[in-house]
Amino acid sequence: MDLPVTIIGGYLGAGKTSLVNHLLRHNEGQRLAVLVNEFGDLPIDADLIEAEEDGLISISGGCVCCAFGSDLIGALEDVLAMDPRPDHLLIEASGVALPASIATTTGLMAGMRSDAMLVLADADQIRRNAANPYLADTIERQLGQADMVLLTKLDLVTEDERADVTAWLKERAPRTRLLPVTRGEVPITAVLGSIPLPARGHRPGGGAHGLFESLVMEPGHPLDAAALAEALAKEPGVTRAKGFVPTSEGMMLIHVVGNRCQTEPASEVRAPAVVCIGLKGEFDADRVREAFDRCALARQA
Repeated sequence: MDLPVTIIGGYLGAGKTSLVNHLLRHNEGQRLAVLVNEFGDLPIDADLIEAEEDGLISISGGCVCCAFGSDLIGALEDVLAMDPRPDHLLIEASGVALPASIATTTGLMAGMRSDAMLVLADADQIRRNAANPYLADTIERQLGQADMVLLTKLDLVTEDERADVTAWLKERAPRTRLLPVTRGEVPITAVLGSIPLPARGHRPGGGAHGLFESLVMEPGHPLDAAALAEALAKEPGVTRAKGFVPTSEGMMLIHVVGNRCQTEPASEVRAPAVVCIGLKGEFDADRVREAFDRCALARQA
């Protein structure tokens, strides 16, 4: 299977450093590779670092971090050549970079696929920055390219201010999932998805985080994978869904992020299981189960 690539963007000070460190610390069995412009831009927490050699930082849990500077394609080739290969690649964009531009580059690489574009928005500063004529275009374009917007620094605003900035963001990115985040603390399943990794002693389950709910579906009969992925992408309460489903043509991997979805053949034998996750109060487990049932019935019709 192609290596999934998630791009983490957002203007300076939005909290990208906190998010990446949190994902590395709580990787839930996934081997993550992180690419940054320069190491100085992303200070990895010291207690996570196991070794540093030849521009590569080895991190606990089998994760790695390296800088790409002006040679992103060269760094992507290095990641693809890693043994063992990472399960997921994170690219931390600079504060003024457009995620779609980076996604265009990763799309040129055989063996990689764009998984998601996450854009962080500082609840305390985003509207002020967007009002700056020198920053407005960049910020509007970053938000418009996002699959998910992570609203950060919520501890710095009042409830009324949070409601106002949420409404402001929904006006600018009406079809984009919006997730509240404090100090980068969001479950990895919500932003990167999750698949069972039994060989590493990890199997995703529910209740990963106080703000989120999740459901693991284990279909025992063939489904229409494309129809299921589309149904989950259209379900507003589903933030992420990822896993393996049996079809009449063999096992397929589905991955859903926000309102975007993809399917691909599984390259190895996997047990059928799909992890679905969404915000508590918005995630409707019954509707998710109904989506699975509808797709199963479509296959039998």
